[in-house]
Amino acid sequence: MLLNHSEVPKGTTVLGVDIGGGTKEEAVNRLDSALGKRAKAPLRLNVGGKEVLLAPDKAGLSLDSQETVRGAAGSDYNPVSVIGSLFGGERVAEPKLPVDQEKLAAALADVAGSSGSATDGTIVFSPGKVTAVEGKPGKGLDVARSVVSVRDAYRAQVETGKASVVELPVVSREPTITKAELDRAMKEFAEPAMSGLVTIKAGSKEIKFGPAKSLPKILSMKAVDGRLVEVYDKQAIEGLLDGVFDGIMITKGDGKKHQVSADDVAFAMREALLGKTPAERTKVIDLDGQG
Repeated sequence: MLLNHSEVPKGTTVLGVDIGGGTKEEAVNRLDSALGKRAKAPLRLNVGGKEVLLAPDKAGLSLDSQETVRGAAGSDYNPVSVIGSLFGGERVAEPKLPVDQEKLAAALADVAGSSGSATDGTIVFSPGKVTAVEGKPGKGLDVARSVVSVRDAYRAQVETGKASVVELPVVSREPTITKAELDRAMKEFAEPAMSGLVTIKAGSKEIKFGPAKSLPKILSMKAVDGRLVEVYDKQAIEGLLDGVFDGIMITKGDGKKHQVSADDVAFAMREALLGKTPAERTKVIDLDGQG
């Protein structure tokens, strides 16, 4: 007697769910119906006494029902198992719970940023002035060890349907931004940037951004690998432009013409903000795409 390979053998179970005796599609539907809700339920994490919810799909965690069924259907076709399945023998198949390690680590890094007590040094832009704020040591999430804890907790949650609170490991953290780096960022970027107006031109139109109102809305700095790098708020630029460059087109790398955007303005501002004279603080956007 031959068993059709497109079917899942009778008696096949995954985490106690009977998916055997039908087609693969039916097995997937049974699995999703029984386990789908718990596979998508947020994980409850505790970081230094603060509880945080983590959505599995945002953290690279999932139950792959199709791969689970595919593996269950083709995992064991020796004659003894086949005959056993025909007479009601149980075949326990492993669930496929793929983990996107990079996505999970990134999600946990976000959790760490919002829940740790350690703070990094930064520079605050406010109307007419810039202020260096030194970081403070404290407790922070141990991301590498937490990846393992969360992965195991997710599997347990899918298996049991119970969302237990996962205590994530924390370690002592020192600020990654040193006093020397704060001083460098102030001297090389923040102070020059806020020293006066910048003028951005495109075609026959121009717009000015100044330290009293607009630049503090646009500028900020963030820590990247121990260094402060400037960040331009494109949404703020868009609002401040208020359509001033509407209808002015720029040729991009794809050879096509595009509306001058907040990205183009931000790119032009980078050089203008470091200028010392009004001429140096004026930048014309090259509409021909020649650099």
